[in-house]
Amino acid sequence: MERHYGYGEYRPYFDPEYDSLTERINPPSVCVDNESCDNCTLVKVDSANKHGILLEMVQVLTDLDLVISKSNISSDGRWFMDGTSLYPVHTHAALIRHVSIPLAFRRYSLLSSLVMFHVTDQFGRKLSDGSLISYIEQSLISGRARSGARPVKTCLGRTVVPRDAMVASPSSEHTAIELTGADRPGLLSELLAVLVEHDYSVVSAQAWTLDSRAACIVYIGEHPTGGAVHGKRLAELEEKLDHVVAAHHSPCERWQVRVHAVVSAASQIHTERRLHQMMHEDMKLEEREEAEEEAGRKNRAAAQKMAAKVSIDGSTEKGYSVVSIRSKDRPKLLFDTVCTLTDMNYVVFHATVSSQGALAVQEYFIRRMDGHPLDSEAERRRVSRCLVAAIERRVSHGLRLNVCTHNRVGLLSDVTRVFREHGLSVTGAEIGARGEKGERAEGTFYVAEASGAEVDDRTVDSVREHVGGTVALEVDNSPCWPLPRRNSEPALGRRGPNTEERARFSLGNLFRSHFGRLSHNFGSIKS
Repeated sequence: MERHYGYGEYRPYFDPEYDSLTERINPPSVCVDNESCDNCTLVKVDSANKHGILLEMVQVLTDLDLVISKSNISSDGRWFMDGTSLYPVHTHAALIRHVSIPLAFRRYSLLSSLVMFHVTDQFGRKLSDGSLISYIEQSLISGRARSGARPVKTCLGRTVVPRDAMVASPSSEHTAIELTGADRPGLLSELLAVLVEHDYSVVSAQAWTLDSRAACIVYIGEHPTGGAVHGKRLAELEEKLDHVVAAHHSPCERWQVRVHAVVSAASQIHTERRLHQMMHEDMKLEEREEAEEEAGRKNRAAAQKMAAKVSIDGSTEKGYSVVSIRSKDRPKLLFDTVCTLTDMNYVVFHATVSSQGALAVQEYFIRRMDGHPLDSEAERRRVSRCLVAAIERRVSHGLRLNVCTHNRVGLLSDVTRVFREHGLSVTGAEIGARGEKGERAEGTFYVAEASGAEVDDRTVDSVREHVGGTVALEVDNSPCWPLPRRNSEPALGRRGPNTEERARFSLGNLFRSHFGRLSHNFGSIKS
């Protein structure tokens, strides 16, 4: 059905009730299984498929500080789509009549999404907390069926609140500041100083840097109410921030400051997803190539160590593009790649993700939203570069400093000012207010000498002295990843007699030879 919009323009009409049709046909179910595997918990999800549903699942698990060590994904495990026809995958599929799917509804045609995650907490332990398991079961049920999830504490002590449980009120509404621009020493410090000058409190802040570019999101509120900024004060804040950021850039350098007046906690976009979007928008591909050459001279050794390898097969017999990624394993790696593919409007039909020691191997079968694979070398090259950037931008280089102290107005401004006065550049940051009333400030800074040299102990001691004794600033030299393993688990990098055989496993080989059996890998999924 189409509706006429005037001036000869026609647009397809979709019945609003059709959005929930696949959920009514295939009600979602989640099973958290602690029995089938000795060293991890299996989270199995069977739900109606829609664009972005895989990202929602991964986001729920990573927000709980859980580690996904392996995953199998099939978005049409029960239904196979070939051209404009949809039919069940079955031993006697030839005997089953095809169901014709109109072109306008092709984006709704994938009815089932079967996903299995192998997860542990940050310490390598299986999930045993009943409230955490209940939160996962409730939160992974999407759309209208979701209800009942309650706040829960993660293994790192953070409290996670489901978005649908947040109530819109002045205390849950903040103003968001988004900054993209050149990575300049002292820029974050001066931005935070402006907030102190105008008597704003910082609710949370997160910053990433890559290839001499930076992106930062800061959530602020009026002090002492904590509510969003309005009216004349908002206009003054925008003008002041523009002046500060412009002073750190030459006329030919691009930068952008966005101030979103009212952002409710229940509706705001995921912060890390938004950072990915901001850096993706900021880094044009031809400009990224030039930045890579300049940044490579300074950090070539680190870049080679962390570089991700991405290859894209043009097409397969079923019309998918196969994206293969090999990179160093780390937490939230799956989130970063799935987030990038989703926001670039690619649909993941099948995927397998696994860890081989310190190496992570990911394989995705994707199509564009129009149902076609990546059909040009330029498009495949663009996707490869964007995936490499998404993987690398979260990896912050430099000395890791953990901060834990009583929260107060001006705290972040004071800490970053001391960094700047000691010639340190912030290469990454994540900090926020903790506690029921936001009485504690906890987070992490990554700092490096502006010259590129390592930060020595004398500089750290001087920073501690100038920050003040009430601020706990601790150097964290522990490896972020891999996690320490129990004695019952194989040591990292140790290859058993069947390791090589397992490493040869590829979803591509499985797909090409046994496509119809793919859904059987997931076992029985019960609600």
